[in-house]
Amino acid sequence: MRAIWKGTTIAESDDIVEVEGNAYFPLDSLRPEHIKPSDTHTTCPWKGRASYYNLVVGEDVNADAAWYYPSPKDGAEAVTGRVAFWRGVEVRP
Repeated sequence: MRAIWKGTTIAESDDIVEVEGNAYFPLDSLRPEHIKPSDTHTTCPWKGRASYYNLVVGEDVNADAAWYYPSPKDGAEAVTGRVAFWRGVEVRP
């Protein structure tokens, strides 16, 4: 699977975990040149506190378009060390 934004592959892996309809990629599958940390955090009632990345392609920035759970709650271990995408990021084979 590939995560693509602005025609650029942001992440690519065959090791995908699907949770709530979202494809979670291993963190090490991210292309670091397109990922910048964000200060945004949200809380999921069952997965815990989420952190975000901004995606960068050229001069374009997609704020908070990737999220991950640094320390997921019990029962959400499947997303440990993984990142998912939204906000216009296309996930496809």
